[in-house]
Amino acid sequence: MAHDVIATNRYFVLGTSDLDGHPRVSPVYFNHHEHRAFYWVSSPNSHHSRNLAADPRLNAVVFDSSVPPPQTRAVYLTGSAAEVPEAHLSDEVSRAFLQVRAPAQAMGVDVLSGDGDLRLYRLDLESAEVHARGGHPRWGMGTDTRLPVSL
Repeated sequence: MAHDVIATNRYFVLGTSDLDGHPRVSPVYFNHHEHRAFYWVSSPNSHHSRNLAADPRLNAVVFDSSVPPPQTRAVYLTGSAAEVPEAHLSDEVSRAFLQVRAPAQAMGVDVLSGDGDLRLYRLDLESAEVHARGGHPRWGMGTDTRLPVSL
Protein backbone atom coordinates (compact mmCIF):
# COMPACT_ATOMS: atom_id res chain seq x y z
CA MET A 1 0.00 0.00 0.00
CA ALA A 2 2.79 2.46 0.85
CA HIS A 3 4.48 1.96 -2.52
CA ASP A 4 1.16 2.45 -4.31
CA VAL A 5 0.35 5.67 -2.43
CA ILE A 6 3.80 7.06 -3.23
CA ALA A 7 3.55 5.98 -6.88
CA THR A 8 0.09 7.43 -7.49
CA ASN A 9 0.40 10.77 -5.70
CA ARG A 10 2.49 13.70 -6.82
CA TYR A 11 2.49 15.90 -3.75
CA PHE A 12 3.54 15.53 -0.17
CA VAL A 13 3.20 17.96 2.67
CA LEU A 14 6.44 18.94 4.37
CA GLY A 15 6.35 19.62 8.09
CA THR A 16 9.15 21.91 9.33
CA SER A 17 9.63 24.06 12.42
CA ASP A 18 10.03 27.82 12.57
CA LEU A 19 12.83 29.17 14.75
CA ASP A 20 10.29 29.79 17.53
CA GLY A 21 9.15 26.14 17.36
CA HIS A 22 5.85 26.72 15.59
CA PRO A 23 5.04 24.10 12.96
CA ARG A 24 4.99 25.01 9.29
CA VAL A 25 3.46 22.82 6.57
CA SER A 26 4.00 23.18 2.84
CA PRO A 27 2.69 21.06 -0.05
CA VAL A 28 5.33 20.36 -2.70
CA TYR A 29 5.59 18.20 -5.82
CA PHE A 30 7.99 15.33 -5.12
CA ASN A 31 9.84 12.50 -6.75
CA HIS A 32 11.79 9.69 -5.14
CA HIS A 33 14.65 7.32 -5.73
CA GLU A 34 14.00 3.76 -4.55
CA HIS A 35 11.69 4.99 -1.75
CA ARG A 36 14.73 6.03 0.32
CA ALA A 37 15.50 9.52 -0.96
CA PHE A 38 12.69 11.96 -1.72
CA TYR A 39 13.33 15.03 -3.87
CA TRP A 40 11.65 18.36 -4.55
CA VAL A 41 12.61 21.68 -6.05
CA SER A 42 12.15 24.92 -4.10
CA SER A 43 13.55 28.37 -3.71
CA PRO A 44 16.13 28.60 -0.93
CA ASN A 45 14.21 31.72 0.13
CA SER A 46 10.92 29.88 0.68
CA HIS A 47 9.77 29.62 4.28
CA HIS A 48 10.20 25.83 4.50
CA SER A 49 13.66 25.99 2.89
CA ARG A 50 14.83 28.56 5.43
CA ASN A 51 13.40 26.38 8.21
CA LEU A 52 15.34 23.36 6.91
CA ALA A 53 18.56 25.35 6.73
CA ALA A 54 18.18 26.01 10.47
CA ASP A 55 16.83 22.58 11.45
CA PRO A 56 17.02 19.67 8.96
CA ARG A 57 14.48 17.48 10.78
CA LEU A 58 11.46 16.88 8.58
CA ASN A 59 8.16 15.04 8.64
CA ALA A 60 6.18 14.60 5.45
CA VAL A 61 2.92 12.94 4.53
CA VAL A 62 1.79 11.56 1.18
CA PHE A 63 -1.99 11.45 1.33
CA ASP A 64 -4.32 9.91 -1.24
CA SER A 65 -7.13 12.45 -1.43
CA SER A 66 -8.75 10.67 -4.38
CA VAL A 67 -10.42 7.99 -2.24
CA PRO A 68 -13.50 8.35 0.00
CA PRO A 69 -12.97 8.51 3.80
CA PRO A 70 -13.51 4.81 4.48
CA GLN A 71 -10.58 4.01 2.17
CA THR A 72 -8.11 6.54 3.62
CA ARG A 73 -4.50 5.92 2.59
CA ALA A 74 -1.44 7.85 3.72
CA VAL A 75 2.29 7.36 4.16
CA TYR A 76 4.13 9.30 6.86
CA LEU A 77 7.85 9.95 6.32
CA THR A 78 10.42 11.02 8.90
CA GLY A 79 14.00 12.01 8.24
CA SER A 80 16.35 14.88 7.62
CA ALA A 81 16.36 17.13 4.59
CA ALA A 82 18.65 19.69 3.03
CA GLU A 83 19.54 21.42 -0.19
CA VAL A 84 21.68 19.15 -2.35
CA PRO A 85 25.19 20.64 -2.40
CA GLU A 86 26.28 21.92 -5.79
CA ALA A 87 29.24 19.51 -5.79
CA HIS A 88 26.80 16.54 -5.72
CA LEU A 89 24.13 18.05 -7.93
CA SER A 90 25.03 16.21 -11.13
CA ASP A 91 24.62 12.75 -9.54
CA GLU A 92 21.55 13.75 -7.55
CA VAL A 93 19.73 15.30 -10.51
CA SER A 94 19.95 11.99 -12.38
CA ARG A 95 18.34 10.21 -9.41
CA ALA A 96 15.78 12.92 -8.69
CA PHE A 97 14.44 13.02 -12.22
CA LEU A 98 14.86 9.35 -13.14
CA GLN A 99 11.09 8.79 -13.18
CA VAL A 100 9.54 12.16 -13.91
CA ARG A 101 5.77 12.05 -13.92
CA ALA A 102 3.96 14.21 -16.49
CA PRO A 103 3.33 17.09 -16.68
CA ALA A 104 6.50 17.76 -14.67
CA GLN A 105 9.78 18.00 -16.53
CA ALA A 106 13.31 17.10 -15.54
CA MET A 107 15.53 20.01 -14.56
CA GLY A 108 19.24 20.22 -15.17
CA VAL A 109 22.16 21.33 -13.05
CA ASP A 110 22.17 24.65 -14.90
CA VAL A 111 18.66 25.49 -13.62
CA LEU A 112 19.32 24.28 -10.06
CA SER A 113 22.63 26.05 -9.41
CA GLY A 114 24.46 29.31 -9.90
CA ASP A 115 22.25 32.38 -10.15
CA GLY A 116 19.06 30.32 -10.58
CA ASP A 117 16.15 30.82 -8.19
CA LEU A 118 15.56 27.11 -7.57
CA ARG A 119 17.46 24.39 -5.76
CA LEU A 120 17.11 20.63 -5.40
CA TYR A 121 16.26 19.32 -1.91
CA ARG A 122 16.49 15.77 -0.63
CA LEU A 123 14.77 14.04 2.29
CA ASP A 124 16.80 11.10 3.56
CA LEU A 125 14.32 8.70 5.05
CA GLU A 126 14.80 7.43 8.60
CA SER A 127 11.39 5.84 9.10
CA ALA A 128 8.03 5.42 7.43
CA GLU A 129 4.55 4.59 8.64
CA VAL A 130 1.21 3.96 6.99
CA HIS A 131 -2.22 5.11 8.07
CA ALA A 132 -4.21 2.10 9.28
CA ARG A 133 -7.93 2.72 9.49
CA GLY A 134 -9.55 1.47 12.67
CA GLY A 135 -11.91 -0.71 10.63
CA HIS A 136 -9.37 -2.01 8.14
CA PRO A 137 -10.03 -5.76 7.64
CA ARG A 138 -6.37 -6.71 8.11
CA TRP A 139 -4.70 -3.90 10.08
CA GLY A 140 -7.67 -2.43 11.96
CA MET A 141 -7.36 -1.97 15.72
CA GLY A 142 -10.66 -0.23 16.40
CA THR A 143 -9.19 3.27 16.06
CA ASP A 144 -7.07 4.80 13.34
CA THR A 145 -3.36 4.36 13.98
CA ARG A 146 0.02 4.39 12.27
CA LEU A 147 1.97 1.26 11.57
CA PRO A 148 5.71 1.20 10.77
CA VAL A 149 6.65 -0.04 7.31
CA SER A 150 9.85 -0.73 5.47
CA LEU A 151 10.02 0.94 2.07
